[in-house]
Amino acid sequence: MLSRYDDIAVIGEAATMKDAIAESFRLKPDVVLMDVRLFGGSGVDACRAIRDSCPAIRVLFLSSYEDDEAVLAAVVGGASGYVLKYINAEGLLLAIRTVARGQSILDPAITQTILTRMRLQKEQASEPQRTTLSAQQQRVLALLAEGKTNKEIGSSLELSDKTVKNYIRFIFQKMHVTRRGQAAAQFIRDSTLGKRSADQRKDL
Repeated sequence: MLSRYDDIAVIGEAATMKDAIAESFRLKPDVVLMDVRLFGGSGVDACRAIRDSCPAIRVLFLSSYEDDEAVLAAVVGGASGYVLKYINAEGLLLAIRTVARGQSILDPAITQTILTRMRLQKEQASEPQRTTLSAQQQRVLALLAEGKTNKEIGSSLELSDKTVKNYIRFIFQKMHVTRRGQAAAQFIRDSTLGKRSADQRKDL
């Protein structure tokens, strides 16, 4: 099909990951049309190797795999495009020419899924990371957030003043804070987020 068009020339083929990498290095094509699964390895790994050594080569995936994991792996691996195998001839030609011009393209059938996935990942990355404390450290922090003094905390948990001070020092280090007020505020915020998440699960 591609040979019928004057602006496209097929200069090589490969069936294995090893050959795909070797032939790309040898032939230096403008575009490599790649599948996700190859004999002897992954098309994504081949894409990464090709792009690392020959960044001018564009890799366009033509695959039957439309799950977001495969698409994300291909994009992260340096692919310039990803289209599905049921695409028609006109769509494939458009994808090849688009990628050859240095632009990127995603099949419309998977674009929305990927955009949603990337948005969720961005939102999760922007959320404050909750600090992991031991059970005893959490008890100390809860009392600290109530405004208890070290002596009162020690009395409630049957700990010495020195032990309470050590716990608070370790808590501050883990939470990346320097004052009791900061630790209390973060504890209250995390507790509120946790309760909100639990309520949402109950609603579901």
